[in-house]
Amino acid sequence: MISREKVLYPIRLLCRVLKVSRSGYYGYVSGKSYLKSRENERLAERVKEVFWFHGRKYGSRRVSDELKDEGLKAGRYRVRRLMREQQLWAIQPRRFRPRTTVSDNSKASPNLMKEVSVSKPKTVLVGDITYLPLANGKWCYLASWQDRVSKRVAGWKISDRMTDDLVIEALDKALMRGLAAKDAIIHSDRGSQYSSNAFRKLLSKNGLRQSMSGKGNCYDNAQAESFWARFKTELRRAAASSNPSSRLEARPSPTSTATTTESENIQLSATKAPSSSNGSLII
Repeated sequence: MISREKVLYPIRLLCRVLKVSRSGYYGYVSGKSYLKSRENERLAERVKEVFWFHGRKYGSRRVSDELKDEGLKAGRYRVRRLMREQQLWAIQPRRFRPRTTVSDNSKASPNLMKEVSVSKPKTVLVGDITYLPLANGKWCYLASWQDRVSKRVAGWKISDRMTDDLVIEALDKALMRGLAAKDAIIHSDRGSQYSSNAFRKLLSKNGLRQSMSGKGNCYDNAQAESFWARFKTELRRAAASSNPSSRLEARPSPTSTATTTESENIQLSATKAPSSSNGSLII
């Protein structure tokens, strides 16, 4: 019908009236089938399997990366289209609302992030601490250090006390894994844990430079804080341990990579709890 009427009306108008996409019409005219190929159907089915296997945590970028690892031709935009057609929507974090941390400004280090242009992994780590509520009404605390470029979680530590040991042990993990280069910038907010003598001694010992957010500027450390939004969103979909004598320890998923994830996927494993913080995690 379009071929017959196109001498009288624009093809764009005919396609709109007949509710036919122009790309579909031109594909039909050129001899291409408008029906989905078997390859496309198989890929759509695999996209759905990966999406539900990860509990709605993976968006098109991470689904695409996993399919590429399997040797499939699955570009991000193709995967996004297949997910949209199947109404597969990844869970989204709550709106990010950065907050400042009040501390003794006389002990604050300068903000080195304004002086450098970061382009290589392992040269800048950003850190923050978050609260994790337990089912028994108490809290535990999670500290992490994340690569500014690759977004990889370089080091982390969970504890029932928010002392300088929390951030020190988290950074120790990053150093032991070789994920912080010498002379790297270690950036955080102005929390007292980061201005302690013990923490600064660790930085000096390993040839690292300390950087802190500007006074009242919550956006200087926005990457570290926004990471928690994604982390907690994914945890809401995970089943917390029901064993009252265990707590939850965070660790990177073996499926995560430094180059393909905005925030490294975190799994949970039960470990023996200190007597002061028995309980399971609730998000």
